[in-house]
Amino acid sequence: MTAEQVRERLGLRPHPEGGYYVETYRAEERVDFRSLSTAIYYLLTPDTFSALHRLRSDEVFHFYLGDPVEMLQLRPDGSAREVVLGSSVLEGTQPQVVVRKGVWQGLRLRPGGAFALLGTTVAPGFEFADFELGRRDALVAAYPAHAERIQVLTREE
Repeated sequence: MTAEQVRERLGLRPHPEGGYYVETYRAEERVDFRSLSTAIYYLLTPDTFSALHRLRSDEVFHFYLGDPVEMLQLRPDGSAREVVLGSSVLEGTQPQVVVRKGVWQGLRLRPGGAFALLGTTVAPGFEFADFELGRRDALVAAYPAHAERIQVLTREE
């Protein structure tokens, strides 16, 4: 199985943060004019990454298949968390990771990986108006101890 086969089979298209996605669920129920919950498939390849961004809702990542994914979370209190999503639980990877609202998050395949298929569930549901892409200079200033990882997970402004 290749990334291209997965992309074609699931109908994935480029995501503004990087990688490929397709929305698979949007709740009909609404809260404050937003869907109660949404879900997507999300694909990373060696030439893509999920640029540091934050949402106004909690997001749950689910690892489905492929190679391990490195995630950086930068919290509002100045702390950071690094997590590896994957299926090798006994080797320390996690099949599910929660990112709380307001936390900066960025992901990339672990070097040498071919692809990873993830899913995310967002509640209240995802809206592009709630999506904020991180600026490299501001994030480095706020989290200087993680400047190297921030460089890797941001694009030039």
